[in-house]
Amino acid sequence: MDPALKKLGWNAFFGEHFREYAVDHEPGRVSSVSRSGCEVHTRKGVVRARVSGRLRQDGLRPAVGDWVAISRDDSGTRTLQAILPRRSKISRKDPGRAVGEQVMVTNIETIFIVTSFNQDLNLRRLERYLAAARQSGTESVIVLNKSDLCADVEAKVDEVKAIASDLSVIAISAAEKTGLEQLSPYLQDGETVVLLGSSGVGKSTLINALEGRGRQKIAEIREDDGRGRHTTTARELLLLEKGGIIIDTPGMREIQLWDASDGLDDAFQDVIELAAGCKFSDCRHESEPGCAVKRAIEEGKLSEVRLESYRKLQRELLALERKKNPKLMAEEKKKWKKISKMAKEIQKRKAGEI
Repeated sequence: MDPALKKLGWNAFFGEHFREYAVDHEPGRVSSVSRSGCEVHTRKGVVRARVSGRLRQDGLRPAVGDWVAISRDDSGTRTLQAILPRRSKISRKDPGRAVGEQVMVTNIETIFIVTSFNQDLNLRRLERYLAAARQSGTESVIVLNKSDLCADVEAKVDEVKAIASDLSVIAISAAEKTGLEQLSPYLQDGETVVLLGSSGVGKSTLINALEGRGRQKIAEIREDDGRGRHTTTARELLLLEKGGIIIDTPGMREIQLWDASDGLDDAFQDVIELAAGCKFSDCRHESEPGCAVKRAIEEGKLSEVRLESYRKLQRELLALERKKNPKLMAEEKKKWKKISKMAKEIQKRKAGEI
């Protein structure tokens, strides 16, 4: 296996799928994507490639992390001709379309969900990130940055562990370069880590700390709210000098879920397990008798806000599914039309009109 490709994450899986292109194409891994094309890591370095008309016509878009097959014409122009099958991906609802998937990154081994100990630590937002991350099927690690700004690190870590008891929760300070050794097991040659988190949590500072130099642009923390200013503007795949691959992503205050029903159940496994003990299989956990979820809330074993967070994300996924499925949407409209008609009839009876 070519050492240069192996360092980029190449393995037998991609080699097998590249066979049909091997005669007159070269393999590469997408580093960044723009409207005009892509920057691609190859065995000989980073090159610029345009996306073929056929891929565009088929609606296939390369994403950062993709392995691709590239051709080169007599003028030296490189063209991305094929996207190899993906081993993993993180998607969200495309913010630019009413219904559509946006693949953010692909072919990753580990997700670092990065937040900070200051005002940015929001458990409800973290639950949303966890649902999207777990859907990818890859390992997730919660990285709590800016421990130097927190008076009680252990208490905050416990809060996060309460909603993600099965995941590693690592406290670090990228600015002070403390706790970084805990991340080393995930940053191995050929292994890809993606950083997910909102603006200002210190993702770029973390990359600089890992590299030992100012590779990514950073901005000072604002005094009014303790958050860093947004610096990363596009997803980018970076090869670390000490080994490993990191995909940096722009900060997102909120990630809109896409096809994450399994990930949602995984992220709220405590709620799912409690619901299994309800008297009725279709229990809505409101006023039904024998509701194990409501009993757990009364006993202090589950918080009301966590249940409401689960319900909110469920409603969001259901609404998205209706948009993706015209038949389901039509049935839903028919149901509510019938309910509205019944409500009007009840009002008329009460008013003595019928």
